Amino acid sequence: MEFDLIARHFTRAAPGAVLGVGDDCALLAPTPGMQLAVSTDMLLEGRHFSPQDGPAGIGHKSLAVNLSDLAAMGATPRWATLAIALPEENDAWLTAFARGFFRMADLHGVELVGGDTTRGALTISITVMGEVPPGQALRRDGAQPGDDVWVSGVIGSAALALAYRQGRLFMEQIDAAKVLPALYLPTPRVALGIALRGIATSAIDISDGLLGDLGHILDRSRTGTNPLGARLEFAALPTLPVAQTYLHEAVARDCILAGGDDYELCFTAPADRRDAVEAAAESAGVAVTRIGHITAEPGLTVVDADGRALSIERTGYDHFAP
Repeated sequence: MEFDLIARHFTRAAPGAVLGVGDDCALLAPTPGMQLAVSTDMLLEGRHFSPQDGPAGIGHKSLAVNLSDLAAMGATPRWATLAIALPEENDAWLTAFARGFFRMADLHGVELVGGDTTRGALTISITVMGEVPPGQALRRDGAQPGDDVWVSGVIGSAALALAYRQGRLFMEQIDAAKVLPALYLPTPRVALGIALRGIATSAIDISDGLLGDLGHILDRSRTGTNPLGARLEFAALPTLPVAQTYLHEAVARDCILAGGDDYELCFTAPADRRDAVEAAAESAGVAVTRIGHITAEPGLTVVDADGRALSIERTGYDHFAP
């Protein structure tokens, strides 16, 4: 039954692999001279998605959030493995899930080369593999004082959608409809990550919240006892216009700063490379916004339009919180 399920839903040709689905292991031959970038993410029903969410959207998101990690490293996607636990065999659900998964895979040239299935609480674990030229991977540990801080796209939409869905934020239905796609169908910024090779000094994808993820860059970029911080301008943060309607609510401001699930790129680059950043973004077809700069003083400060520091209660998502 397990092998029939795999054959029906997840076996496709993988011409970029030496051996794909169907054996004890896949056999892969990375492009000579390239480094392999590998990342794994797990999604659990009730934690990362709702039982009511559509399976095609879950398939899309499960691969997209993994590809976002490759984007943050400037890696070109190549292969993926999929492990999935299912409460029961459900052909209709799997057909829709596979449709969403492979639609995302085809957009980014990803081949499914293996995985596993078993019975259990609905859990999806994906490992993605990509390639990057030696020495050109974007990392978290290269930010320098004076660097600009940038983000791609818009932030906060997915968190606003989740707050609306959970009843923590009232939104008019017409407004909620504008932010819900960000929660269900995130877009990994793969082309932008590749275009930023040799330009960005550090990068991370915004999965757990802007402040928390930028904090990871600051932590990794510190050397010895040398302090490192950042100063951000709240008014510069790019959001959908509809978000401005709700910023008088503390929960909405929290969604922008610490909500997560954006899967946009946050990155740093020298101030004298602004033209190069803009050109890279244009080539990737993605808008980017400069939101602040790295400082030589410790701490992460967000200021309002008058230059006053905002009170920050939370920086990001805690994976082990109740």
